[in-house]
Amino acid sequence: MPVPLSTATAPDASDRATPRRRRSARRRFRRPPSLGALATVLAASVALSGCEAAAPPDDRPVVATTFTVLADMARNVAGDHLRIESITKVGAEIHGYEPTPGDVRVTANADLVLDNGLGLEAWFERFVGELDVPHAVVSDDVDPIPIASDAYAGRPNPHAWMSPVEAQRYVASMVDAFSDLDPANAADFRANGDAYSDEIADVHDELVAGLATLPATQRALVTCEGAFSYLARDGGLEEAYLWPVNAEQQATPGQIAGAIDFVERNDVAAVFCESTVSDSAMRQVVGATGARFGGVLYVDSLSLPGGPVPTYLDLLRHDVRTIVSGLTGSGADR
Repeated sequence: MPVPLSTATAPDASDRATPRRRRSARRRFRRPPSLGALATVLAASVALSGCEAAAPPDDRPVVATTFTVLADMARNVAGDHLRIESITKVGAEIHGYEPTPGDVRVTANADLVLDNGLGLEAWFERFVGELDVPHAVVSDDVDPIPIASDAYAGRPNPHAWMSPVEAQRYVASMVDAFSDLDPANAADFRANGDAYSDEIADVHDELVAGLATLPATQRALVTCEGAFSYLARDGGLEEAYLWPVNAEQQATPGQIAGAIDFVERNDVAAVFCESTVSDSAMRQVVGATGARFGGVLYVDSLSLPGGPVPTYLDLLRHDVRTIVSGLTGSGADR
């Protein structure tokens, strides 16, 4: 079975980049206090702790997002003006997610819901259809890439946030949605969005520069899931994968054989796999071809604070640097 492919050339990738937006104390001994004094101190302490426990109400508009990547992007655009919550938690597999009663409560209390669209959240339409909450699709202005084969053939690949170019369109959609929700702070949303887009554009520049010396015959990206079509297009890489969407998560013998054939024909230096699935099938490709295992990539979820990718920019930089390191041979086996 042939491996699904999505191709692009380096000059086209460069052309698609969106322009950046402008823009020694002495020790003292004291007499023990009386019992009455102690009682007064204790009473004051209790009163103080009660005051500290009662946090002031947060009356900011609430924006719920379908997964953690969108939540982090939204926080960067919203600043302190909106309260952002993610329906799914860190580490969740977004494709086949099953909403909980707690998710329903979070969403029902939101003033706006942001979803990715492009068929990513298969559960979302049924979930949100029962709630009277406005929502915005952040991928509306994306230039979609169709999935190449299998049961998903012809459907748009939903992983557009993995492209620094397309991610800037996500940011623009958030700026517009937040400005409609809270017009008084529209100027701040626009300024935050411009600054954030510049940071995202820096990652695109790093990708293109890092792959500049890679020979045309070796410009290929092989992963477990077909989640990197947009990033491959940005970097002028031909793409191959074991399965198109993580709803499968199990590679067939034919898919493994196809990946082995692709790696050997294209002299691929390194292959990769995502954090939310087993890399055992890709390890078979490594064993059969001599290609390196280039490392773990992150896609659908951020990590907890202190982890490898606690923010979207961390995720994007980690993946770009892991891919560049693996394909150019500057990284060791992992």
